[in-house]
Parts: sequence; C-alpha cells; structure tokens
Amino acid sequence: MTAIDAVFRRLRASGEKGLVVYLTAGDPTPSASLGYLRAAADAGADILEVGIPFSDPTADGPTIEAASRRALSSGMNVAGALELVRKFRKTHATPIVLFGYCNPFLRYGWSSLCVDAGNAGVDGFLVVDLPFEERGDALPSIRKAGLDWIPLAAPTSGMERIHAFDRAGSGFLYLISVTGVTGVRDSLPPEMATWTRKVAKATRLPVAVGFGISSPAMARAATRDADAAVVGSACVKIVEKNGRGPRGPAELSRFVRSLKKALR
Repeated sequence: MTAIDAVFRRLRASGEKGLVVYLTAGDPTPSASLGYLRAAADAGADILEVGIPFSDPTADGPTIEAASRRALSSGMNVAGALELVRKFRKTHATPIVLFGYCNPFLRYGWSSLCVDAGNAGVDGFLVVDLPFEERGDALPSIRKAGLDWIPLAAPTSGMERIHAFDRAGSGFLYLISVTGVTGVRDSLPPEMATWTRKVAKATRLPVAVGFGISSPAMARAATRDADAAVVGSACVKIVEKNGRGPRGPAELSRFVRSLKKALR
C-alpha cells in the first residue's frame, strides 16, 4: 500500500473527502515555496501536488502560467523541486505528487528521475501532456521506484479509455471538470455531477475532481460523488498576491482550512 492509498483508506474510514492542493515549486522563490507547502500541509491538505515549472504549460491558465514564470526566474528546475521535496520531508509526511509536463522529465531521464524522486520523498507522478499510448519508459520506471502514476481523464474521455486509465494507474484518478485550461471559476459545469458519478461507479481508483474549484462550496459540490477535490489556481493566487511577504503562508493556511472544513 502506497502513502496515497493510505490517505484514501483513512478518508473513507472517517467518512470525509480528501483535499489535494497544487502549488508551483519555486514560486515565488525556493525558500518561500517551502513555507507555502508546509502551511498547506499544516492546514489539512491530504495530498500536495508540486508543480514543475515549464515555459509552455499548455494545460494551465494565466494564474499557473505566471507562477511558472516566477519559479523559472527564481532558478527552479526538476532537480530544485526534488531538493524542495527533500526539505519538506524533514518535517512533514503529507504525500507529494510531482505534477508536470513531459519535456523537463524527459530531459532529466525517466529512470534516474524516478530513483531520485523516490529518494527525495515523492510519492507519485502526474504528467499532464503524456498521452496514454506513449507512456513507454515512464510507467515502468515509476512502478520500479514504487511510486504511483496518476492518470488524468477529461470530460471527453470515453468509458473505454477511463477503464484503461483505471487498469494502468494507481493512487487516484484525476478527473478534469472542464475542457480547457486550469483557472479559477465561479461554478462547475452542470453535467459534471453526472459524469463524476458514472466514472466513480466504474473505477476501482479513488476519483479526485479538479480544474476551476475556487471555494469551499465548490469543493463540497465537486466531491458529492468523488473522493477528493483538487484546488490549484485559487491557492496559487494567494502566493501571487503575497509573494515572500510574511502573511502569505498564514493566508494560504486559512483558505486551506476552510476548504478542508467543507469536506469533513
């Protein structure tokens, strides 16, 4: 049983829903980024997605794209993100998923990356632009290192594809709430509830819904038929607003606590 499996087992036993928080590694600086990660974990995030900054984040909207630019300007890269995780692991056990795009991972090399990630304390990978049919060297390397591969499913994914994701993936299934890019939204699509219910009934993996969730009420609605909510841009906006300022981690902590309260 992986650390992510253990989280969902605990959540189910307690009758609560999970909260997955996304933050970009190195935003606004490596040291400040560590403070925000610790604040999110202390406030009740069940899993952290640590985003690897990339110059062409095609699945991300302006908020996370800007965070990537800030992080890249601060010198963050894959090796730096692993060092960030290593420092986080000295004080926290919250499971961490590395969230990123193929190019930086390929440049590092899948075999070396997975060994180094496991040693740093990473628990899984979510590769946004890796087509399922092209998982090639990535998935065996992830499995060999004892890490989870988190599949990503869109509203346009048919059930045959969902079943394939479910068979190959582990940890949880990330279900995108909308077609399009990440970003804060005011509401979830009305058809999302039906789609989530259908996927949750058909899969063995826990289902986490993300893209656009920006409030406790939206997180509660998203998890009516799912196991967890993923909140990214709304958290990154807090980092953007506060930067290295001393109030930033505390403000993020208050927001994460409000999200988690809504999921209990």
